[in-house]
Amino acid sequence: MATQLPEWAAIAPALVLGITGLVLLILDSIDPNTEDRTLLAGTGVVGALVSLAFTAWYLAAGTGQAPPAGQGAIELFGGNVVVDGMSLFLTAIVASVTALVIVASYDYVADEDYQAEYYSLVLLAATGMALMASANSLATAFVSLELASLPSYALVAYLKTNRGSVEAGLKYFLIGAVSSAIFAYGISLVYATTGELQFGAIATALGGAGLPGVLGLGVLFVIGGFAFKTASVPFHFWAPEAYEGAPSPISAFLSSASKAAGFVLAFRVFVVAFEPTALGAAIDWTAAFTVLAVVTMTVGNFAAATQTKVKRMLAYSSIGHAGYVLIALAAFSGGDSGGLVLGAGMAHLLVYGFMNTGAFLFIALTEYWDVGRTFEDFNGLATKAPLACVAMTVFLFSLAGLPVGAGFLSKFALLMAAVNGGVALLAVALVVNSALSLYYYSRVVKAMWIEDPDGSLEIEGHPTGLYVAIVVAAVATVLLLPGFGPVIEIARDAALALG
Repeated sequence: MATQLPEWAAIAPALVLGITGLVLLILDSIDPNTEDRTLLAGTGVVGALVSLAFTAWYLAAGTGQAPPAGQGAIELFGGNVVVDGMSLFLTAIVASVTALVIVASYDYVADEDYQAEYYSLVLLAATGMALMASANSLATAFVSLELASLPSYALVAYLKTNRGSVEAGLKYFLIGAVSSAIFAYGISLVYATTGELQFGAIATALGGAGLPGVLGLGVLFVIGGFAFKTASVPFHFWAPEAYEGAPSPISAFLSSASKAAGFVLAFRVFVVAFEPTALGAAIDWTAAFTVLAVVTMTVGNFAAATQTKVKRMLAYSSIGHAGYVLIALAAFSGGDSGGLVLGAGMAHLLVYGFMNTGAFLFIALTEYWDVGRTFEDFNGLATKAPLACVAMTVFLFSLAGLPVGAGFLSKFALLMAAVNGGVALLAVALVVNSALSLYYYSRVVKAMWIEDPDGSLEIEGHPTGLYVAIVVAAVATVLLLPGFGPVIEIARDAALALG
């Protein structure tokens, strides 16, 4: 007879991440000067993989999912936290990226102090990201967002002797504080209008009736809060600075896992709490997201095309990809078609998690070798590190949408979602910006494989952790191409249950 788990066990994936972070703090308090890198990194990786295993188990068992796969969403803590297909899908992304980042950090921070705190902060930030997808009230959303953000500020400034890292952390913190205030103010306006904080209760209170103008202002401020978290224009200014100054594994973590968490929380807030029929015709947030999507993908890609440093190019590229995912909200129309477009956005976030994380981890590898930051510094790198360069080529071409990785199919799903949603502007913008991105991604590939090195290119050692993380990310990016069918099906089922 199968053992029935208690309902609170539904949040086991997030709990495991949080407990692992606390265990690392305990290990540090027992031996503050420990140099056992294997113990610290191994503990973090095990925690992330156990969280991923719980998530895969729950998804396979139908935990929190709509019939016939499961018995429906599981609500906890008075309905303020919900576990369903969408939250589990996001947790899988977060746990996967966290594991890759910790494995890569084993070599990257080998000579740094406070490694226990570093790994603990990564896991605590991941805990906040996992909880963001399970938030079912604006209060829980704000708390989980802050739990993800506060450790992230410290992680960006982790390289204390690096002026760029400290400066980036300070800028990230200051802009983050302003965005949190904007988000909190938006929440207060929504609460003042509806008297509710839980998403379903907010939709019920609205009921499509005549709405005061203050609610529209509140929705606008909430959009601003999410725009910051997802690095969407015009709240994107922190991203290039933070990603360039942070340790590259942390850049990968923030640009992939953190972005995914912000988007999934936005999906839940706007589809459930601010569902279009509940708001009525007075407030059309899809129009706001349409403008955000076009401007974000265009600004991000054009800025990336003008960069001279590879890491900064990837930072602006990540802004462009935020614009692609915004299509999921801009083209949302409710019903089955709305679930399909949200599912396309979720599927792209999963694929993006591997290919973008891998690209930033490749940059971490070049920093480990002290290769340099500009495109010219990468000249002839393939002659010295062919395996890593093959992986980077896969990441870049998949990010551009070529059929070497699953980025091709995830972008195609977004394109079809925009077309079926009747928003031709988004479809055209996606195609044009993807074509532009191929230009600047190809510059890196050309430098690595075609250009001749200047004679001073030397690399020392092949760091196991970085290589393992890069190869795993590349293999996942390629395998998701033939395996995209099950991924998009799971994502669409989760989105349909939500919308």
